[in-house]
Amino acid sequence: MDEQIAVEEFVVLVRRHARARRMTLRVSRADGRVLLTLPLRASLRAGQQFAASKAGWLRRTVAQMPQPSVVAEGARLPVAGVEVTLRLLPVKAVTLQGDILAVPQNRPAGPTVQAWLRHRAHLALRVSVDRHAAVLGRSPTALALRDTRSRWGSCTAEGRLMFSWRLAMAPPPVLDYVAAHEVAHLAHMDHSPRFWAQVEALMPGHAPHRAWLRRHGAELMAWRFRDAPDAQP
Repeated sequence: MDEQIAVEEFVVLVRRHARARRMTLRVSRADGRVLLTLPLRASLRAGQQFAASKAGWLRRTVAQMPQPSVVAEGARLPVAGVEVTLRLLPVKAVTLQGDILAVPQNRPAGPTVQAWLRHRAHLALRVSVDRHAAVLGRSPTALALRDTRSRWGSCTAEGRLMFSWRLAMAPPPVLDYVAAHEVAHLAHMDHSPRFWAQVEALMPGHAPHRAWLRRHGAELMAWRFRDAPDAQP
């Protein structure tokens, strides 16, 4: 079980990590939890003092976090960057009808919409990844979707690509940028100038899409689809 400390009115989870070289404090975009990471040899007292020194930053950051949004009747949620209104209707499957997202009224709205978004994300990412990989001349070994808490995508040394299914809520060019970003890692497993040049070659003019994700990513993470952790693919 994680240790906990208190910093003013905030509960801070404390985790020790063998690879940590310094103390870090962050607020999860997914659930608003405050996490203090310590090197193995750092004392809890030192961690408490470090976190207390960041109290002002912590208050400002938490205040700027979007409030959780619940997927329910009448909710306005983004699909491919466009806000639609969720309606529970006598339909057999989730369907997009103009600016109405029709959801079967006899099913739990959150998990049902999540599964639908996940499917849309997989289809769109598969197309984007295949297109960028063909240009690069390298193919990923696998493509998986998860509900990640700290990143939109990742690429392992073995060529496995992982993406957040929440990208289905972002504008299509933003999803395409994340796909290009991770495919570029198949050639450069870093964020060197060569890597960014490769991203630009795959998707010229990607900077605005990267900036959109920085500005609005927390809003996508704030949507609550279910209480239980997302099942792994």
